[in-house]
Amino acid sequence: MEAKSKALRTTGIILVLLMAGLQLAYALYAFVDPAGFSLIRGTELLAPGDSDWVRIYASRTLFIALIIGYLLYRKHFRILAVASLLGTVMPAADAWLAYQASAGDKVILKHVATALFLIITFAILRSVVRREQSA
Repeated sequence: MEAKSKALRTTGIILVLLMAGLQLAYALYAFVDPAGFSLIRGTELLAPGDSDWVRIYASRTLFIALIIGYLLYRKHFRILAVASLLGTVMPAADAWLAYQASAGDKVILKHVATALFLIITFAILRSVVRREQSA
């Protein structure tokens, strides 16, 4: 049973690292190339001057990446589990916004896949917390 708990914990850590790493990569990409980032997000900029919203998004995304990284460093799996579940709001909203902007199916599905990733991460982290409480 110990090996299964350790494997579950390691899987949770890897998923959170991926979550934080992806947020960090998105933040950096949005700072460096706002127009390119808006295209992969599914909401093309109408004018080059509209890139301010992308930079605002980038600063908030960087904040999320740093908070998630800190919580992982401190091994706050319960908070990370809740953050994963509540974090599904963002990709769900992004999918809806991309759909309304007539983005391609791949862009919309990417947002849906992100929400599913967060739900899976929540389930694994919740299991880790429950196992640690019962140990």
